Amino acid sequence: MEEMTCMIQCENITKKYALYSRKVDRLLEAMRPGGRSYHKDFYALQGITFSMHKGECVGIVGKNGSGKSTLLKILTGVLTPTEGSVHVQGRVSALLELGAGFNPEYTGYENIYLNGSIMGYSREEMQRKLPEIIEFADIGDFINQPVKIYSSGMFVRLAFAVAISVDPEILIIDEALAVGDVFFQLKCYKKIEDFKKQGKTILFVSHDQSSIIKYCDRAILLDKGRMVCDGAPKEVIDEYKQILAVEKQQNQPHPEEAMPEEERESVCWKTQYALNEKILEYGGRQAEITDFGIFDESGNLATIYNRNSVYTIKMKVLFHAEIQNPIYAITFKDMSGLEVAGTNTMQENVDTGTVKPGQTVTVSFRQKFPFQNYPLFLSLGCTKFDGQGELRVLHRLYDVLCIQTLGAKITNGFFDIDSKVRIAQQ
Repeated sequence: MEEMTCMIQCENITKKYALYSRKVDRLLEAMRPGGRSYHKDFYALQGITFSMHKGECVGIVGKNGSGKSTLLKILTGVLTPTEGSVHVQGRVSALLELGAGFNPEYTGYENIYLNGSIMGYSREEMQRKLPEIIEFADIGDFINQPVKIYSSGMFVRLAFAVAISVDPEILIIDEALAVGDVFFQLKCYKKIEDFKKQGKTILFVSHDQSSIIKYCDRAILLDKGRMVCDGAPKEVIDEYKQILAVEKQQNQPHPEEAMPEEERESVCWKTQYALNEKILEYGGRQAEITDFGIFDESGNLATIYNRNSVYTIKMKVLFHAEIQNPIYAITFKDMSGLEVAGTNTMQENVDTGTVKPGQTVTVSFRQKFPFQNYPLFLSLGCTKFDGQGELRVLHRLYDVLCIQTLGAKITNGFFDIDSKVRIAQQ
């Protein structure tokens, strides 16, 4: 059956590198074949075996250095395995390293034609695809400029637009979607969903665990060049979390060297998220929101959100002036800007007291996440009422973070109203 067509088959893939401690050792070894070895073997991959069928979307996860990128480069023909065999059936479009296949001196237009010719398309064929590419990339007049002046976000916009325009049977993506603003990421994931519906085969590497769970049919976990498991995305992610937890525990200092409480609090939460590059912020800056994060019931920083589970949104606010009864707020909005949910300390009847200059306040909002599987944007704010009773914004961050909850049940609207249905037949 067509749906069971094997598109990618890897058998015992191994990639070995010779590491030399000194540059001269490579020369000494070459001059004495069969003599003393001056190198150490490093295995980027060891015995990787898996297959992908037509229409599957498979995610690859693992720590940095686990072999993810090496595997993708072997699948795309950039690298040759030391041992094992690879069989790929169908037209492959790959988005690996930013700017790969781009000539930095050429304009965006010229690089579109260059990449098309590399993939076997004529100039006339790329000419027909050009409007679609330009529209998707959405980089404006920069399409006429040399790509050497592009930001990383512009690079990935153009590269992704070209990659999907050539109607590939297999799409391979390596972390590229981590670059750029959250709106473009959502646009890319919508395209991935469209590709899935068309029966395309998709393989991608991502540190965004929620995306792996949402979009992938399977996931593969690599660690130190070996395949740990291949299975359902949630189960693989759980295994990945265990590896990270063990590593974190091993790297923790001895009890006598433990980090003081105040230093632990200084760890920046927001750096753990893919933040919106186009955050809108404003205010009088008598207060400043310096950090924020979402935490699960165990107190761990959360990046995956299960529907109807309880999470705590925290934000740190540094005050530069004395403020009486500041108001702290959170808001959830959809992509159109519609406010879906939100609250603030005034509505919750919380007395926030008086805050002195130089003081940092940590505010926590604990609640369920009942949202449907729609992308929602979290906004944070700190305001006050002035002497005339007018609301003054001290600092507000709009659309700082995109969240999506995971859940098997899909109903109408923005919220899971958790209905219990019973039918009694007479």
